[in-house]
Amino acid sequence: MTDKPWVKFYDKGVPESLKPYPEIPLHQFLEDSAAQFPENVAIHFKPSHQGFAKSKLTYRELNDLADRMAAALAARGVKKGDRVAIFMPNIPQFIITFYGILKAGAVVVASNPTYTEPELEYQLTDSGAVAIVCMSRFYGTVQKVLPKTQIKTVIVTNIKDYMNPLLALLFGLAKEKKGGDRVQLTPGHERFKEVLAQYTAAQRPPVTVTANDKALFQYSGGTTGVPKAAVALHRNLVANTVQIGAWISNSDRGTNVMLLAIPLFHVYGMVAGMSAAVSMAAAMPLVPNPRDIASVVDNIDAYKPTLFPGVPRMYNAINNFEGIEKHDLRSIRACISGSAPLLVDIKQKFEAITGGKLVEGFGMSEAPTASHCNPINGLNKAGSIGVPFPDMECRIVSLDDEVTPLPQGEIGELVVRGPQVMYGYHNMPTETANTLRKDPADPNGAPWLYTGDIARMDADGYFYIVDRKKEVIKVGGLQVWPRDIEDVLKAHPAVFKVSVAGVPDPVRGDEVAKAWVVLQPGHTATEDELKKFCKDKLAPHKIPRYIEFRNDLPETMVGKVLRRELVAEEKARQAAAKKK
Repeated sequence: MTDKPWVKFYDKGVPESLKPYPEIPLHQFLEDSAAQFPENVAIHFKPSHQGFAKSKLTYRELNDLADRMAAALAARGVKKGDRVAIFMPNIPQFIITFYGILKAGAVVVASNPTYTEPELEYQLTDSGAVAIVCMSRFYGTVQKVLPKTQIKTVIVTNIKDYMNPLLALLFGLAKEKKGGDRVQLTPGHERFKEVLAQYTAAQRPPVTVTANDKALFQYSGGTTGVPKAAVALHRNLVANTVQIGAWISNSDRGTNVMLLAIPLFHVYGMVAGMSAAVSMAAAMPLVPNPRDIASVVDNIDAYKPTLFPGVPRMYNAINNFEGIEKHDLRSIRACISGSAPLLVDIKQKFEAITGGKLVEGFGMSEAPTASHCNPINGLNKAGSIGVPFPDMECRIVSLDDEVTPLPQGEIGELVVRGPQVMYGYHNMPTETANTLRKDPADPNGAPWLYTGDIARMDADGYFYIVDRKKEVIKVGGLQVWPRDIEDVLKAHPAVFKVSVAGVPDPVRGDEVAKAWVVLQPGHTATEDELKKFCKDKLAPHKIPRYIEFRNDLPETMVGKVLRRELVAEEKARQAAAKKK
């Protein structure tokens, strides 16, 4: 699509190109914001309704703590290029650690803190991480997998470490009533605040980090379903941060408040949320649990965010939050929704409540994080992921030969290239070659990223995802592979056959996993029984929301289950139920 018909629909002030992009490491955004706005609030944490001073860190303090973390990691043997894992939710320590790792010249491996032992073990061993910083609540999981990893340094933090002292005291007392909140550390493991207290910002290691150095291992599913690390260079993350900042027009530095309820361990929250906020010196209220909608609303009440990246489930939950009409959400100016289709009724109701704009975008871990978005103030098209960002090239290619560009309106695979596209997959050359491909007609050009998404483009250059060539399910923005769930359910003695796919959830407004199960002859099982069976083997977001028992499953002649038929049946059932 060389003529880029979408450019004419860009909002005023959004240029066709943002080149040249800054030749800087990602953490330079933090250092620039700390230099220009040292006393501006960088982080808000845990709003208090008891009249206490709010828990906060300024940009000067955040940059100082990140420098100290870099010094601490270097003193513990972390060298340039080493991988360091973060295992915690949205708390100030995540951001401190993230930028500290980058300043040390190391590479971030952000893991979902709800992961089970096998899931965490895989990421730590595959990445070769040599250190991990975790929250005390998840320390037990870390302890169990350490013997099978290369981890030498373990630093443990408590959720209350950066709360206002009085609020932290009350929080601790409440936890004590439930059995305590201070874990006993294994000898050799260290506490976060005690570690940082040993160093000054001046002791930050004198390591040179360039735009071409690796910054992030972001784990993603692939065409085989095997989790793999999409490797992003600093320049990829810097480019996408600049693109997102430009898309949110009228975002004067130092004036915005970016509500971060979307998980920071997810590349969407990490880049479209945290990195974009830091680049514009915005304040960042943090919500550790995005499912705690009362806490999300509390943060809106307390900090009056202007920007709020999220997922449809979150916006839908706010729409339906009891008593939402008693809360003032009018500070919200712009929200980019990602990771799942945004239903029109969710968009319209949220915009009516807030007076702001809620638009759908699209991205992936391999182009961290966004490549498309509907204009904030311009033409939004229902069902569309919007138009490509500045400097993005996009094609729809034939599903037959996977090369021939298709004309407007035809359906094929979406392929993209641009400055944010990843370097490749860690230690997976075959998967890298399958995903990043040179155009035979343009051998000297940048490779195209094959997204695995089946899509079409209309006459205006708006793109629409039709289906997934890949079978990944997006649950609350997190990737779930059907095979992971199927393998667990197949291990249950009562299960004969099983198939898992993503289906729309009419209650939550996004996608969830559903399992269709055929039982062994003479055996019985209930939905609750099978969900409990999954509980110790899968992270909570991977446990199927719905389980349907059937006598058989639709299959091809070679015995492959036709997932699409099952999904089509479910959608038809939901549509019929909606008409009643």
